[in-house]
Amino acid sequence: MSALAVPVTITGTGVHLPPDVVTNAELAATLDTSDEWIISRTGIRVRRRLAPDRATSDMCVAAAHSALAAAGITARDVDAIIVGTYTYDQPLPSTALIVKELLGADRALTLDITQAACANGVQALFLAAHLLQTSAASTVLVIAADCASRVTDPADRTTRVFFGDAAGAAVLTHASSSGGLLGWDFGTELSYDVEIPAGGSRLPPAAASASDHYLKMDGRAVWNTATRCLPDSILRAVDEAGLSVEEITHFFLHQANLNIITAALDKLGVARSRAPITVDRLGNTGSAGVFTALHAAFGQGAVRRGDTYVVSSIGAGFQWGTLCFRHG
Repeated sequence: MSALAVPVTITGTGVHLPPDVVTNAELAATLDTSDEWIISRTGIRVRRRLAPDRATSDMCVAAAHSALAAAGITARDVDAIIVGTYTYDQPLPSTALIVKELLGADRALTLDITQAACANGVQALFLAAHLLQTSAASTVLVIAADCASRVTDPADRTTRVFFGDAAGAAVLTHASSSGGLLGWDFGTELSYDVEIPAGGSRLPPAAASASDHYLKMDGRAVWNTATRCLPDSILRAVDEAGLSVEEITHFFLHQANLNIITAALDKLGVARSRAPITVDRLGNTGSAGVFTALHAAFGQGAVRRGDTYVVSSIGAGFQWGTLCFRHG
């Protein structure tokens, strides 16, 4: 039984990966690191980089086309577009609006979710499910994308080795009574352990140094918070859904770091085969991370009617969230 009055379901997913592949060996040529160090601490072997003449919206549009095709609809059928990204094309205008125009989604309401970073995608899915409870929408296109290569310092090993560029998308529509969003959990802890200091009203561009525009990250703080909060959030969402962890078919987790994913699964007592992994070949793709995992299963038809699944992520702030669905 859906926790919402109107059950919702994902009817199509898509992913866009820039063609430029960056290996650990290439990073080790300019950073104080090695292939062995990166793999042991992150599980990442390669990641993608967006071409200099392309922007986040270009990745969004490519992923959207794939998701729309999988759902069997066109852009003109979309009632709302929600874009989750912390690497928007520019502060104004809206990246979702840029995407709408490029897609030709003439009727779509546009919304942007930006400051939950890697949790943007989960928040966007949650908002989409609630939009579908109203008369304003029967089809919502959710896109999550990040181009972290533009906001990480090329000389900073801490951030440069972790992140990759990608976009993912999902189409949500009304479902039969057998499917829907069953439960959810969201939480926050204010922290500046992951931040981009410059660009806002506190430190405007003219007053900032070049390094202030780059992403700063305390890796130990991320590890401690993620391995504590993600499993607990999943447990709370699953419990709210009236289920147990053993009854969940698929776990779509934020692809931040392979060690964080395995630690969370071990804490939950979940076999690793139930959680698709993309971080090893894509890196941490920010807002797009959970969508790359979703597409790894949905794109192959591995999610069947009646399957239960969780989508869970944590981002800067810290902000985290988990959604529990039954596929209808």
